[in-house]
Amino acid sequence: MILLDTHVVAWMASAPEQLSQPASDAIRGAASAGGIAISAITLWELAQLMTSGRLKISGAVDSFLEEIATRMVVIPISPKIAMLGVQFSAPYPRDPSDRLIGATALAEGIPLVTKDRDIQASGQVKTIW
Repeated sequence: MILLDTHVVAWMASAPEQLSQPASDAIRGAASAGGIAISAITLWELAQLMTSGRLKISGAVDSFLEEIATRMVVIPISPKIAMLGVQFSAPYPRDPSDRLIGATALAEGIPLVTKDRDIQASGQVKTIW
């Protein structure tokens, strides 16, 4: 199983050419095994991106979110994830969504597919890009 960062989900829907080859390979492999997950906060971030016009997907926001939620495992924010999210040390990004997504990967023991260089450079979460 792999966890997708929000921008990866957005690119899968709108600009798959932006995904790196290792990311695309990991997604394909996980999809065939039924192992693609997102953090619950990713649904909220996608809704924000769509309603602000930064992510242009045809159809209604709620329909798109429902489709994502049925195609991927949505991992809720548990007490363990909440605690891990506040325990990252510098240089891990301070953005709350990044922290919850990274904490989800840690709690589940799965790699995070992300282009975020700050997350990658922190070395605190196993990443694929």
